Amino acid sequence: MRQAALRLCTLSKGLLTPGRGLTQGSQNSEKQRVFHIREACSPIHVNHGVCVRDKLREIVGVSTDWRDHVKAMEERKLLHSFLAKSQKGLPPRRMKDSYIEVLLPLGSQPELREKYLTVQNTIRFGRILEDLDSLGVLICYMHTKIHSAKMSPLSIVTAQVDKIDLCKTSLGPEHDIKFSGHVSWVGKTSMEVKMKMCQLHGDEFCPVLDATFVMVARDSENKGPAFVNPLIPESPEEEELFRQGELNKGRRVAFTSTSLLKMAPSAEERTTIHEMFLNTLDPKTISFRSRVLPPKAMWMENSKLKSLEVCHPQERNIFNRIFGGFLMRKAYELGWATACNFGGSRPFVIAVDDIMFQKPVEVGSLLFLSSQVCFTQDNYMQVRVHSEVASLQNREHTTTNVFHFTFMSEKEVPLVFPRTYGESMLYLDGQRHFNSMSVPVNLRKDYLVEP
Repeated sequence: MRQAALRLCTLSKGLLTPGRGLTQGSQNSEKQRVFHIREACSPIHVNHGVCVRDKLREIVGVSTDWRDHVKAMEERKLLHSFLAKSQKGLPPRRMKDSYIEVLLPLGSQPELREKYLTVQNTIRFGRILEDLDSLGVLICYMHTKIHSAKMSPLSIVTAQVDKIDLCKTSLGPEHDIKFSGHVSWVGKTSMEVKMKMCQLHGDEFCPVLDATFVMVARDSENKGPAFVNPLIPESPEEEELFRQGELNKGRRVAFTSTSLLKMAPSAEERTTIHEMFLNTLDPKTISFRSRVLPPKAMWMENSKLKSLEVCHPQERNIFNRIFGGFLMRKAYELGWATACNFGGSRPFVIAVDDIMFQKPVEVGSLLFLSSQVCFTQDNYMQVRVHSEVASLQNREHTTTNVFHFTFMSEKEVPLVFPRTYGESMLYLDGQRHFNSMSVPVNLRKDYLVEP
């Protein structure tokens, strides 16, 4: 591997670098955490060919054979004795203890490209979401590692994708990609993970995206919460990262408490909806029921697309539920198709935020995905994807996830108008997510990241 492949790009939003103190003093152990990604062991690889998914199976102690999953889960019950009774009984960890680098050698190993390739010769962003999800889990297992136990007694799962912001104008398949990340904040049973993705250009890795995931620890049977090691910041920069994690937690709580499912819209939002309603009244009649679209506009209900997935064992995670990265990829690809169909041109993703994993998806479930454009501005579209499952034993549908994606089109897109009160709430929710983007919209002009 070229020397440049071992360098870490300058990180713009909080991820610490080896040169800035994160991995100083432990170079030998850190060299062992340069991972690889290869198609044969989707999605990520560790230690020059060791698959991340295989590494996770080793940590948890599960089999690659679906027929053995019941036996493996029974064996995990014996790990309960390794669970801490309180957080005080666990040794504190540093940010560098969980730091990991992962290499996706698309440039140096061309045979890997097809899995990540779009028809426009760009990178499939849905595959990147899968890789980020697996990496986030492995990072947390590095933070909570118990040296006296061969297998981890914890079941670590993704609770939320807090934010993914893209900062790269081009993402081609001919150059190596590097992921890196570490735990940046810890609660009693939850962890915030900061991750960075860079792509090799010339002799250095340049930033592509920043991601913040929230992971939770559960007991060995994945039935209840479990304590995780406390995190000790070692420098002013790490203290700032930890403080930001506290602020992020407060922001998530505040956002949830002001949800339109709980509270009425603000006065300004109510005015917005009323003005939109007045703009759709037919001037030829004096009636609230006669509605017409303004020029260059579309009813929200006409922006919908739907899909159905049968959840096979192939897509299971290490705990024999459906892999969260697979759910994100399927939701993203449907959202991209919705944006493409609505805008009439190729869309590019610029932000992902507030993906809540409300309920696990069991193997064998029917996964229903419904996507629609809920807010537009100039050439930007906010797309909401709702996922729900139904078991084969009954027809009851249960919501599992809600996904929020911000896309940019090559040209100005139609305005989207709600017809019902429920659609009006979707419009306002989409507007809130759109306005929460970390990077100003006018800086985002020519993205090339596709499904």
